Amino acid sequence: MKKNYTIFKHFLLLLLLLLTSNFTCQEINYSGWKELDNILSNIKPPSFQSKDFNVLNYGAVADGKTLCTQAFKNAINECSKSGGGRVVVPEGEFLTGAIHLKNNVNLYLAKNAIVKFSTDPKDYLPGVFTRWEGVECMNYSPLIYAYEQENIAVTGEGILDGRGKSENWWSWKGKKEYGWVKGMPEQKEARDKLFEMGEKNVPVEKRIFGEGSYLRPSFFQPYRCKNILVEGVTFKDSPMWFLNPVLCNNVTISKVTIEGLGPNNDGCDPESTKDMLIENCFFNNGDDCIAIKSGRNNDGRRINIPSENIIIRNCTMKEGHGGVVIGSEISGGVKNVFVDNCKMDSPNLDRAIRLKTNSIRGGVIENLFVKDVTIGQVKEAAIHINYFYEEGDKGEFTPVVRNIFVKNMKCEKSQFAIWIKAYDRSPVQNLSLEDCSFDGVDESNVFEGVKDLLLKNVKINGKEITAE
Repeated sequence: MKKNYTIFKHFLLLLLLLLTSNFTCQEINYSGWKELDNILSNIKPPSFQSKDFNVLNYGAVADGKTLCTQAFKNAINECSKSGGGRVVVPEGEFLTGAIHLKNNVNLYLAKNAIVKFSTDPKDYLPGVFTRWEGVECMNYSPLIYAYEQENIAVTGEGILDGRGKSENWWSWKGKKEYGWVKGMPEQKEARDKLFEMGEKNVPVEKRIFGEGSYLRPSFFQPYRCKNILVEGVTFKDSPMWFLNPVLCNNVTISKVTIEGLGPNNDGCDPESTKDMLIENCFFNNGDDCIAIKSGRNNDGRRINIPSENIIIRNCTMKEGHGGVVIGSEISGGVKNVFVDNCKMDSPNLDRAIRLKTNSIRGGVIENLFVKDVTIGQVKEAAIHINYFYEEGDKGEFTPVVRNIFVKNMKCEKSQFAIWIKAYDRSPVQNLSLEDCSFDGVDESNVFEGVKDLLLKNVKINGKEITAE
């Protein structure tokens, strides 16, 4: 009898252990943070020779009026051919067209140096191989561009001024609030044509845009590059997106200020890029502050390379459509994104954490880890996930969103705390929040299409909520 009791007791202990183990599995899983050090070990800023190439020695004139494009080109060419170093922009104002970086070149802006970019579109020709809103084509050169280069940088304490305004680039958006009036050039016809070419698999070399097409260039786009550093500088008023590394590896963006309230003035848009650190940066933008992407629709699926291992920490976001965003050009997928110790606050910041996609974009978004995010106020929602962005549910490529972990998020004011609209056939899976508080919330949460929701110590307007 005693033996049977002992066996029964051991059975109960084993059952309790199994139940406890199962409960632990259902607890919020933060094991992904353990991968952070491994990812960071693959992100190392490039180093350069201690050799300087001052643009003044190559014909640049610091009067803000003389076009210095050739001087920048000559200095960069000689720097790269000499094994690399710094191309130095000293104190003063320098006017230039497109700047193309080459291997082992660090474009360094001294304190009080201002690089002003021409607003004449011809200064960004001939066209280059680029990605425009997630579709590859030949278009105007980005203001700063690099193609298949290694060990490149833009550093210093100076200012890079894209000079975007309603009087030039911004009106091409075709909206009255940016200076467009009927009869003026606009991008719509060319944009529609490019997207159609992407759907029909027209060879990229035949997707020729540029002059007469009105597709605005981004500010800095390294394309298929490795070992990239952007540090210390200030970017202002881009024609379109600001920092847009495409198909790159090992990227560091540090202590950078990005300010521009123009149309599509996204702050930093990694596309199909791996191993990237964005830290200690300030964003004040007319569109998303950070938007992680991987190509649009058929053209994104053709390349089929995700953005992965993206770390965002110690950043401040002011105005924008979203603080940290994934999408909407997301057809190649995104995975392993870490958001740590960021501050977001503005009545003109629409959302804090935002995911946007639809069944034309498709793509898999997985493994998003967020912790210690402080939000003063946002206009709409602290957490916003939308499967019905733009075209909505009109395609054959059902998106997948899974494994989102949020810990210690605090928001003082918003319309919604959490707003999610997904498809019943593909709900947001495994969404977990722990130790989060949302105050000053006006409306109830929206949960449409959510599976395996876990809430632990989550309060809205001081009242703890549970997953129903």
